[in-house]
Amino acid sequence: MTSSTTDDGSRGTLASMARTLARHGRAKGNARATATIAAALLIESGFGALVPVVLARMIDRTIPQRRLGELIALLVVLGVGAVLVSFVGVARDYLYARVQSGVLRELRIAMFERLQQLSLDYFGRTHTGDILARFSGDLATVEGALSGAPPWLLLPACDALIATVVLFWFDWRLALVAMLVWPACFLFPRVFAHRATRVSYERKQHEGQTLAAVHENVAAQPTVRVFLLGGESVRRFGGLVEQLANASRQLTFLSAMVERSAGIGINLLRVVVLAVGAVMALRGSMSLGALAGFQAMFLVLSSALSWISQYAPTVIQAAGSLRRVDELLASDDEGAAAATLPPHGRLRRAIELRDVTVDYGTRRALDGVTAIIPRGSSVAVVGPSGSGKSTLLSLLLRLQDPTSGSVQLDGRDLRAGTVESLREQTAVVSQDSFLFSASIAENIRVGRRHASDAEVEAAARSAEIHDFIASLPNGYATMVGERGMRLSGGQRQRIALARALVRDPEILLLDEATSALDATTEAAVNATLRRMSVGRTVVSVTHRLSSVVHADRVFVMADGRLVEEGTHDELLARAGVYASLWEKQHGFIAASGTAEIEITPAALRRVPLLARLGEDQLVTLAESFSVEHARAGTTLVHEGDVADKFYVIARGRVEVTRDSGAGTRTLVVVLEDGDYFGEAGLLHHAPRNATVTTLTDCICLVLDRQHFQDVIAATPSLRDDLLGGAYARPAVAGPTH
Repeated sequence: MTSSTTDDGSRGTLASMARTLARHGRAKGNARATATIAAALLIESGFGALVPVVLARMIDRTIPQRRLGELIALLVVLGVGAVLVSFVGVARDYLYARVQSGVLRELRIAMFERLQQLSLDYFGRTHTGDILARFSGDLATVEGALSGAPPWLLLPACDALIATVVLFWFDWRLALVAMLVWPACFLFPRVFAHRATRVSYERKQHEGQTLAAVHENVAAQPTVRVFLLGGESVRRFGGLVEQLANASRQLTFLSAMVERSAGIGINLLRVVVLAVGAVMALRGSMSLGALAGFQAMFLVLSSALSWISQYAPTVIQAAGSLRRVDELLASDDEGAAAATLPPHGRLRRAIELRDVTVDYGTRRALDGVTAIIPRGSSVAVVGPSGSGKSTLLSLLLRLQDPTSGSVQLDGRDLRAGTVESLREQTAVVSQDSFLFSASIAENIRVGRRHASDAEVEAAARSAEIHDFIASLPNGYATMVGERGMRLSGGQRQRIALARALVRDPEILLLDEATSALDATTEAAVNATLRRMSVGRTVVSVTHRLSSVVHADRVFVMADGRLVEEGTHDELLARAGVYASLWEKQHGFIAASGTAEIEITPAALRRVPLLARLGEDQLVTLAESFSVEHARAGTTLVHEGDVADKFYVIARGRVEVTRDSGAGTRTLVVVLEDGDYFGEAGLLHHAPRNATVTTLTDCICLVLDRQHFQDVIAATPSLRDDLLGGAYARPAVAGPTH
């Protein structure tokens, strides 16, 4: 459905509803039902016009001439007509309910289909709560307008048209006076209708923003609690609600004025028509029966127009909602421009990136990247956070396109073929592989909707999750819960692997596929990935270098550039960026017989503060570290707290932020495996100048200040040297990298 709001909001909305009804009638074969509804409305209105005509005849002829037979006949006709019209009305109500529900069904499907076609940029610009508001509040308003259309608009409109004809049949002179009721009903309300339509749209926008704020606040409750943002959230929400209340107040008043202005004109015309008719009857130019019938018919006309004017506020509110619905339906989709493009063939030779640049305006995510990924090879993309790894993966999936340069499949630009043909031969396993609230079998079939039970089971076996599924009481019919929360992280990831395998992809993309798993599970899943990657083109984006040792090629990214390329051994031999990253992450070992992690003395020596300690002291410190597990969203360090611990990130990612005033925070840096912070706290009880929050589930090795002080106390000269050195008066007494 497409529509636009005209200067007269009510008329534009009515036209939109009419087009929607007509389109649904054609699409679903309901032309006959629509025609029947129209006929039923005319029959009901015709009966309403018949009563004043019969009344006029009774007054002028039947009763004065005492025609009993004619009186009985007229009453029988009216009685039979009333019964028939009742049945016609019931049938009309049923048919209209069927057509209306069909229209809304088609509208909801059209909106949902559009969501599947929109680019990710749209979802980046539009808050989830605002999208949900279009499906809930906006559609509810449209549904309310459609539901009220028969009694408040369609039937009164038929009554008004037939009444107009009958009035001229009674007396054309008095009818000309009565016709002033039309401009009285529609000209005066136009003064308020346009502004009311605009305010209705603004109110819906504020309503969407309010719902978006609630949605965001619910999702961010852990962050709101740990940063004590409850009061600030309430203040911001109060501002949004105040804007919504102002718009609601304006809309309520303007809608009332639309109805009121029409009602004033109708009431005045009733008096005028009665006065002119009475004068005509006194002069003998109009019979009493005709006057009574005319007045009854004019009452039908004025009442019908009054009902329509009372319905106008509903139409005006629906106008704002339809405009927001139309904005969604009219949004550009990612496949519109490529609808006529030919499909890509299956990958045969290589994927190439040729001088690819991705510019976001404020920063450059990729800068002149050129690389070749041969078919059947295993390529790992590594680098520090923000180096452009995920952007490169998005290009391969065509979730976005390069600002300049090109990504090519067998020498053909990805933009020269359909997105569907690319994604049909591609499967993705990400760090947080989304599982739907459905059965295990249904989640695996996401990879290929028509996969047989045998194919689903084969994929599960290859992903080494079949035995676990078979042990469940309901097997593959087991429901996984919302986002798969009834399963462990490793189980969810293996189901995601099965989902990728059942697709039988030519290209397999892995986006931090094992970074959220513990060390033991990660090793097992990596072994499975190596087996399932044989014969496929695999591109793995990861910051965990232990998983790229077996890759055919490793691309090392830094600041959006491809700075190194080679095998694991070749890159270590170069002693460059990759070797530095490897050394940083290579200082941890799994404790014997447990799932815990220990740090090596060699890793501690890379920390400037600890570099001057002896080997025995480093061994003692390594044994003094404790292990802390933290879920994503946990605050490890609060800005302003007294520093008394040193943290080393064994697994996971954290963000470091600082208070920038006015209740906002500024991102300082993102730290990953092997990074550390808070070493200054080992020497001084200084307040931390930043907050550290986990972005993923993390394992941190933590050293208490007292343990460190005990170790260096045995060497007074070293203790005095450290206390008088660079850390004596730390300028940054918080997280450091």
